[in-house]
Parts: sequence; C-alpha cells; structure tokens
Amino acid sequence: MPPVSLDPGVSSALDAATASRIDHVFFVACGGSLSIMHPAKFMLDQASASLPSDVYNAAEFTSRKPRRLTPQSLVILCSMTGTTRETVAATRFARETGARTIVLTTDTDSPLAQAGDHVVDFEAPYTTGVPIDAKNSNYARLYQLVLGLARAFDGNTQIDALLASLGNLQTAIDKAQETFAPLFDDYAPRLARKDVIYTMASGASYGAAYSFAICVLMEMQWINSQAIHANEFLHGPFEVLDEDSAFILFKGLDSTRALEERAETFLTRFGSAENIMVLDAETLDLSGIDPALRGNLVPLIFFDTLWRFAYKIADLRGHEMLEARRYMKKLDDY
Repeated sequence: MPPVSLDPGVSSALDAATASRIDHVFFVACGGSLSIMHPAKFMLDQASASLPSDVYNAAEFTSRKPRRLTPQSLVILCSMTGTTRETVAATRFARETGARTIVLTTDTDSPLAQAGDHVVDFEAPYTTGVPIDAKNSNYARLYQLVLGLARAFDGNTQIDALLASLGNLQTAIDKAQETFAPLFDDYAPRLARKDVIYTMASGASYGAAYSFAICVLMEMQWINSQAIHANEFLHGPFEVLDEDSAFILFKGLDSTRALEERAETFLTRFGSAENIMVLDAETLDLSGIDPALRGNLVPLIFFDTLWRFAYKIADLRGHEMLEARRYMKKLDDY
C-alpha cells in the first residue's frame, strides 16, 4: 500500500502551531475521545524531549485552571460530533488564556469547530453509518499531529514511517479480526453472563482498555466495569480476584508490555482462565506496520476488533448496543 499523505487539516494546524514557541501540550476531551489522548501523550513522551504534556478531562481542565496553561501552550481537543459541551467550553477557556487550540471532530460546522483555532476532521463509523479506513480515524489524525510536533521541535523523523504504516493499518485490523475470532467465539458466551468485567492494560494500550470499559461495557451494555492499570492492579485491585472474576487483558507491544505480562501471571495464578480473555498483540500479523510504531498502533487494532466482541455479547444478552441507552443523548441537561 502507498503511504498515506499528511492530512491537509493536520498540515495546516502544524504549520500554524510550529510557527511560534510552544512549551507545553494539553490533551483534552471527554469519554471515548479522552481515551485516545492517553496513547497520544504516551507517543509524545517518547518522541519529544521538548514538549511536556498533560491529559485532562475537559470539565476538570476548566475547573482546575492549570497555571501551566499560557499563551505558549498548545491545547488539542477532540469530540466526535463536536457538540460535547464540556469540550467546547474547554476550547473557549484555552483561547481566553491566549493558548493555541487544535480541535478534532467529524463535523467541521459544529460548535467545537467554531470554537477552535484550527480544525482537523476525521471519519467515524458512527457518523458515516459504514465502515471506515483506519487511516482516517481520530487516532490516525492525532498521531500525525504528535509526530509532526516532534519533528518540528525535536527533529524526530518518525512521521514518514507513521504515514507508511497508516496505509497498512486497516489490513492489519482485518487480519486481527480473523486472528481474534476464535477467542471471541470462545469467551463471549461466558462473559455475556457476567455482571462485572474488568479491563486491564498499560502504556499506549491503557486508553483502549479505558474506552472499552466505560463506553462499551458500561454505557452500551450496562455491565459494571473498571479499567485498571496493569501495575496498579498489584497495588490494591488484585484483592477482588477469584475464580469467578472476569477480566479482559490487553498485552501490547510498547515498552510497558512487561507490566501487562506480570499482571497476567497473577491473573492466571489466582483466577480462572475461562474468565480471563487475553488479547496478545504478539499473535497478530502486523506486516507493513513499522516495528518502532507497532506499540503505538496496536491499541487501535485492539479497540477496533473488540467492537465485534461487543456485538457478540450484546446479541447473547439481548441488549442492543446503541439504541438501549437510558441517559446518553436523551437528557437535555447532560
């Protein structure tokens, strides 16, 4: 596959952002959009020595009012529809301080797009109604922004490898669907009966575990859940583990994989393998994905493939995925 071209919106935003001094990056969003900010920070931490960063829930960002937010700050915000009130408010708050803002949304006419300095659009299956190519996802756009910043401020040269890898990402996702299919068929009947399912990961994969816990299991299936950091698991949460406990463990390929492996050792020692589903990136065919970036791109593969597992659970539970919400998008004041 030919390499992906740098997205025009990303290119324009980078040109403006790198024309002036930046000394701090803030990643700000809510819910599923917040989950993608964790791997973005992970990537920036490892790619740039010049740009420290923080990840904030949008409402906490405006409430906390970090003094580190100055006219030399860059604030990157995301809302799929561009209508998340807290994220729109956070964008306006950031601009009031003089900080530069880049907003990501599928709707370039949305309130978020109107509030930000620079708009980067992306595609999502929820808005198009049809599958998308992962190279056009919010992850892909965000990673382009991150490595574009690292190139400008640190001389990092990975963005070309990223663009080449994004051209092969959808193929890797499709192959992962085939690899994980037997695993999903095996675990879905048992996990569908559980009242509580924990997710666990570390590093770049933590955001995918967080998103699956709060946006899929809790929001769409009303299954109690919690995303647990793989090392934090061993500092308290492991006390809930018994043979009936259900876990989904993400084993990625970044520098924190050993933390996930250690957690797996404990899970299998005191839990039941029948209730512990492990997604191991080492089992995947990642041809065409640059080895240095596989740890960063695997979380998107996890997240995308788990949608198929979520629909299996939904069918078994007789609980629709998107339509059976009680509160989400049904209350005017939330």
